[in-house]
Amino acid sequence: MQLSTRGRYAVMAMVDLASRQSLGCECGPVCLAEIAASQQLSQSYLEQLFAKLRRSGLVASARGPGGGYRLARDSDRISIAAIIAAVDEPIRATRCTEQSGPCLALPGQLTDRCQTHDLWAELGRQISMFLGNVTLADVVLGQIRGRAVAPSRGFARNAAAQNKVAAE
Repeated sequence: MQLSTRGRYAVMAMVDLASRQSLGCECGPVCLAEIAASQQLSQSYLEQLFAKLRRSGLVASARGPGGGYRLARDSDRISIAAIIAAVDEPIRATRCTEQSGPCLALPGQLTDRCQTHDLWAELGRQISMFLGNVTLADVVLGQIRGRAVAPSRGFARNAAAQNKVAAE
């Protein structure tokens, strides 16, 4: 699974914006030049991303002198998945898509899916669920570590059960 620069830069810029707003600053909208400078990103690229973020209702803009962007809602109500989706970044781990056609199935295979399709599709769903449960506020407050949770029935549990049976 690889996230393109579009998705990563959008998240980085939104975290920067949320950080500035969460510091209790009543300084108004933040101009993209400030975010571009602090994150070492291209301002023109950020302008394209923020146009999409604005259309998705994640940021609001103010024109004119002193203009810029601000979060359209509280940072604890904006998920990382919503930011990535707003800039048209798919969260998937498979190579195949509806547009590209079927997987790279082997000739003579009984299905049009490759053998690992379900593995990669499930990984993409897990990533989407994780990012859907992480908010801008979580990132700004440093509340990310330890968030990934193993499923209730995984290798550790199965291995422990197998070791117990083998010991008996």
